[in-house]
Amino acid sequence: MAPLSVLGSRRELRHFRASIAPTISVGFVPTMGALHEGHLSLIRQSLAAGHCTLASIFVNPLQFGPTEDLSRYPRPLERDLELLEQAGAHAVFVPSVQEMYPADASTFVIEERVSEGLCGTFRPGHFRGVATVVLKLLNLVQPDFAYFGQKDAQQCAVIERLVRDLEVPVQIIRGETVREKDGLALSSRNAYLSAPERALAPRLYESLQKVRDAWMSGERRVATLEARGKSALEAAPGFRLQYLEVRSLSSLERPVELQEGESYFVAVAAYLGTTRLIDNLVLSA
Repeated sequence: MAPLSVLGSRRELRHFRASIAPTISVGFVPTMGALHEGHLSLIRQSLAAGHCTLASIFVNPLQFGPTEDLSRYPRPLERDLELLEQAGAHAVFVPSVQEMYPADASTFVIEERVSEGLCGTFRPGHFRGVATVVLKLLNLVQPDFAYFGQKDAQQCAVIERLVRDLEVPVQIIRGETVREKDGLALSSRNAYLSAPERALAPRLYESLQKVRDAWMSGERRVATLEARGKSALEAAPGFRLQYLEVRSLSSLERPVELQEGESYFVAVAAYLGTTRLIDNLVLSA
């Protein structure tokens, strides 16, 4: 196995990208670091498909609000590099903020439909930052395939819409949400949870399961489905609910009733202590 190539500049990245034969497909996994099994599963998915596989590690300041956790976001770079090498990634792009954004940068990417509602309501400007950095990274890496986790379902929808609307020649692949044994979705922010909070955290997933159970029993009224999930979470101590909503998987529109043959998901965001957790479950496929 060849050693992991660590690329710190756009010049190094472009040189590496130019060295890949045109007959070899390229898979790309953008991350903010603090890697866990969810990220690594995307790396392995790309490798299993036979792609030359690149990752990126960049804590993107544009997607953090002024009161959010940019300064304390975990940055265990050496461990992350070890994990990527062990997983078999071929290269990782690790730029500085100055490398990614010129001091006088004044161009940003705004998606105006699927970024509305859900996290877009509670994190104004977040998806502007996500769309801007993802487009920059896709332009730099020029992958054939880019992998994102389904746990961030709205982010996936924003990126899919971005590449469709702006004619970016890349296929977006959604990887399944990876969970702990007790159901908690893996997230870099789980490290913020205290021991008592970590014990309570699986109740978030349980609220989604209540919705899925009702759907599998034949309930199709969205208001009723959402009420099942909200009541389950409101009964759990320590949570402050932001939203629990059923949406179309692709358009993110909120229906009144679920229709057969369509794909939906139920998404939730809540604070547990000072830690914001999100999760979702697909209700149909």
